[in-house]
Amino acid sequence: MRSTAWIVLLGSSLLIAHSTQAAEPAKPAARPVIGDLLGVNGHTVQFRPKLYRPVCKLVRDYHSIEWDLGKETDFVPQFPFARNKVNWETVYGPWQAEGFVIDCSIMFPHTPQDKWKDLDRDARAYGEKFAKFFGPSSEKKLVSSAEIGNEPGHYDDAHYRRLFENMARGMRAGDPKLTIVTCAAVPGKSHKYAKSLECVKGLESLYDVINLHSYAEVEGWPTWKRSYPEDPKIRYLKEIAEVLAWRDQHAPGKPVWLTEFGWDASTKPAPKTGDFAKWQGNTETQQAQYLVRSVLVFSGLDIARAYIYFFNDSDEPQVHGSSGLTRNFQPKPSYHALAHLQKSLGEYRLARIREAKEGELYIYEYEKPGQSGERVLAVWSPTGSDRSVEIEMDLQGAALTKAERMPIAAGVVLAEKIEVAGGKAKVTVSESPVYLWISGVK
Repeated sequence: MRSTAWIVLLGSSLLIAHSTQAAEPAKPAARPVIGDLLGVNGHTVQFRPKLYRPVCKLVRDYHSIEWDLGKETDFVPQFPFARNKVNWETVYGPWQAEGFVIDCSIMFPHTPQDKWKDLDRDARAYGEKFAKFFGPSSEKKLVSSAEIGNEPGHYDDAHYRRLFENMARGMRAGDPKLTIVTCAAVPGKSHKYAKSLECVKGLESLYDVINLHSYAEVEGWPTWKRSYPEDPKIRYLKEIAEVLAWRDQHAPGKPVWLTEFGWDASTKPAPKTGDFAKWQGNTETQQAQYLVRSVLVFSGLDIARAYIYFFNDSDEPQVHGSSGLTRNFQPKPSYHALAHLQKSLGEYRLARIREAKEGELYIYEYEKPGQSGERVLAVWSPTGSDRSVEIEMDLQGAALTKAERMPIAAGVVLAEKIEVAGGKAKVTVSESPVYLWISGVK
């Protein structure tokens, strides 16, 4: 199948091909509004909820099991305190107070699979204790969901399945309302950064959400070069399609969350020596464009959430070293672009894809639930070459009320002056999306 057709099929989210022997998929849920789709990865005591709330209301935390248990897996946590004396109410309480919905990725990078005193018993006990204290049925209701593992590549498949099954059983017993999420997973073989979905096959009653990570990599080491999100030559969107196809066949109706995606954008050159001497990043403007366009493309897929990696950085020219929305907690262009997206489309969901022409033009139409006749069109060039072109766009009988370009600075509203004649608008299409508010849509 040609890549243009593939993108259109992927965008429809209902036409992704899968095995003819697949289970009959459940009726797809309504697409989420942008505000319920977009999230950010934070990190415990470093995350500043007031700062990031204009961007999103979903936050994912990397919650280390070693903080809670130390090196003794049979230790009984004394929540709200972790064993290292961190008070989880002090950490998550302010996030919750700002209106964040919290997902915990429970990690165990420093607990080897053969160092559990009793893997089955201790994993179940921890899961139950965690759910009882943090879950939606608890007094504080600090956490709405929990992932069993982030990228647990240091566990073999058999040990991960045992850990997953027992921790999930404990969570179900501790709080049936807690949403249980897999670790980063792939349909094929397990690798360093993801476990095979075969690890949870047959355990559908013990998990609620399938989780994956995807980055727009052209190649890994030694450059870690990343492309633009719509690039048909990379696996970025194809990885998502493959997980959706596996879900349709083996776990119909389960939501899929993309819990990591992003771009590095450092102001510094790569170091002259060392592991990152050949590292290639993107510009800050590209980071802003590619994150916003990713969210728009994701809104047309059958995924329920998408979390940006990362919240903050220190401007390190290396992989994952400059992927923050802020740098030293000062907003970068991506922060302003996403805050504008949230303000403009946070209450809107995708109504239809008007155009999805590879290398030329994307036009996505958004509607606000319960509001008829008014739409917002997001229009952009799906390229990575700083392309800009003027087009004549048929408004299909609607009236243009305002237009704004994606901003990359604080307090800037980039109003677009668009000429409309004979029901057609002359629009400058660039790699920074332009938003058109229209009324009188039939």
